[in-house]
Amino acid sequence: MTNFYTNFQVDEIGRVVSVGDGIARVYGLNEIQAGEMVEFASSVKGIALNLENENVGHVVDALGVAIDGKGALRDHERRRVEVKAPGIIERKSMHEPMQTGLKAVDSLVPTGRGQRELIIGDRQTGKTAIAIDTILNQKQMNSRGTNESETLYCVYVAIGQKRSTVAQLVQILSEANALEYSILVAATTSDPAPLQFLAPYSGCAMGEYFRDNGMHALIIYDDLSKKAVAYR
Repeated sequence: MTNFYTNFQVDEIGRVVSVGDGIARVYGLNEIQAGEMVEFASSVKGIALNLENENVGHVVDALGVAIDGKGALRDHERRRVEVKAPGIIERKSMHEPMQTGLKAVDSLVPTGRGQRELIIGDRQTGKTAIAIDTILNQKQMNSRGTNESETLYCVYVAIGQKRSTVAQLVQILSEANALEYSILVAATTSDPAPLQFLAPYSGCAMGEYFRDNGMHALIIYDDLSKKAVAYR
């Protein structure tokens, strides 16, 4: 601990072009990579995170770097991982349903867009199956939309899962052509604890990207208990 310090070694100095909705557009940082720390003149610190439309259809790590072997992502839009959520006054009341495609869920416990829902139960009771089926059922619903603003993009955050489990999920989504509107954020058991802790924040930032651009997003955290273990 005596050797721990937070002083920055300045390699490049960029210029903030614009700031809005938690996004800072910076010009002049040609050598920056995802995961590197940046500091603003106000001493606010942030992490460089890949955030772009090209994330759709990819499996990325907690820093937004593609890990599915489909090649590196080209666009480089950055967003702060930890952004304060809008207050109650700023939020619009729920007026549009989020159809899961499961009749029991949609009829008994309907969920609206903008709502948070906890899926709780004992082990091996089908909690993950409900989440995956919801993603798969969005394909038919998205096909009814006439423009991109009606599409519901899905962000699945796998925290502390086995790589084989993530690979099986990728295969399921690929066979159903559900990767066309999905992003998988994977922080597996083989990844360091800090990445498992950061993964939910990164997935939320990706969902907020669609929200701030007039689109809709469904974010699934599977599961947050593994994030709590990584934090401890």
